[in-house]
Amino acid sequence: MAKKAATPQGPSPASKPKPTKAIAATSKSAPAKAVRNVSALPPAIATTKAGAKKQAPLAAKKSAARNKSAVKAPGKKELAAADLARRLADPLFPCAALEAMPPVQWPAAAMRLGFAVKVMGQQGLKSNDTRRWQQDPHLRVSLGYLCEIFSYLRKQKIHMYRMSSDMAPYVTHPDMPQFHSMLRDSAADLEHVGRLAREADIRLSFHPSQFIVLNSENEDLTQRSMRDLEWQADMLDRMGCGPEARMVIHVGGAYGDRTSGCARWIQTWKRLSEPVRRRLVLENDDIRYSAADVLHIHEHTGVALIFDYQHFWCFNPEKLELLPTVERMLASWPAGERPKMHLSCARTEMREIKRKNRKTGAAETVLQPPIWTGHADYNNPFETITFLRSIAHLDTDIMLEAKAKDLALLRLRSDIARYAPDLMSRYGIEAAEASVPVQELVHEEDAEEQATESL
Repeated sequence: MAKKAATPQGPSPASKPKPTKAIAATSKSAPAKAVRNVSALPPAIATTKAGAKKQAPLAAKKSAARNKSAVKAPGKKELAAADLARRLADPLFPCAALEAMPPVQWPAAAMRLGFAVKVMGQQGLKSNDTRRWQQDPHLRVSLGYLCEIFSYLRKQKIHMYRMSSDMAPYVTHPDMPQFHSMLRDSAADLEHVGRLAREADIRLSFHPSQFIVLNSENEDLTQRSMRDLEWQADMLDRMGCGPEARMVIHVGGAYGDRTSGCARWIQTWKRLSEPVRRRLVLENDDIRYSAADVLHIHEHTGVALIFDYQHFWCFNPEKLELLPTVERMLASWPAGERPKMHLSCARTEMREIKRKNRKTGAAETVLQPPIWTGHADYNNPFETITFLRSIAHLDTDIMLEAKAKDLALLRLRSDIARYAPDLMSRYGIEAAEASVPVQELVHEEDAEEQATESL
């Protein structure tokens, strides 16, 4: 019997693994060429190659950003610092623009419309030097700002303006005597700016803050109030302003007894200096002292009165009639001197206020109804025109106390031209103002300021 052939040990030649074409090709070409297919490389090498490709444009972007930052325009802080340096070197440099303008005169028969302090129609106009005492603020810097406002008023043909009561920073502060000589040191500048105001025919005034209380039960507060009135009267005198430039104040605190409050005011009046009494006028307010109260004080002192339209509607417990009250208060002014009054409308819109709940800490939206003592942004043209027609027989300038300031004044002129052309000549309004379009006003802010405001 034939024997079976022995089974060979190990794999047969046919079963031996053959090298793949890829490996064979690699082994042959590796010394001559680098691999172009990144996916065929080991993971670490492939990651390095791909990362290099991504980093190249990123590096280019960073380089471009560095180049851009190197030539970046100065930001708001840099511009403000440069402006302040110029003002400190020459505080009244803005007056040069006014010097180049010819004198103008408001029509004698026309009533003036004015606004208070803040200018909203042109960005960058400040009403006074707001620096803290450590930076040595000064009246002369404030006068430079005032000249810029005068230029704006001339451009807009506005001939009545209420100056900031902070024109002379810390001038009466009891613990800062370094500021007390500010008016005396600025005498020539005050005369200069006052002349520019007269050449622009701008009626000026002050409205000292609510901290001026002449009927206080605290004698120290009363004396401080008297000192504040002294410097404002002195400033108007040094500017050479006429008798129409006035300081407007309220009666003060009621302390639960309006009758006694009026009596104290009358007694303080006797202690005021002649310059203060000559320029002081008294206004009815919206929560404490009514038109009847200030009429009573006038009868005992002779102080001229300011009629405030909105305040009259807010606080008139004696139920006085509107028009007779206006007539009586305007008649309190000296003969030959044109009175002025305050006019504003009540704010009517609801406000949405987002806040945190004090108890739960959760965010909530509160729908807040209007408070009728609050001033509207703009005067309601129909309410305002109705009132203006009712006083057409009375001569009086009108200080608007709308929140939109000069923008509200310009809009009212346009509204009168459109809805009440019969009043145009009375308020010096030109026919062209009827076609002035209502436009949005954009105040540009840099990214730095926006970021700050968002905090």
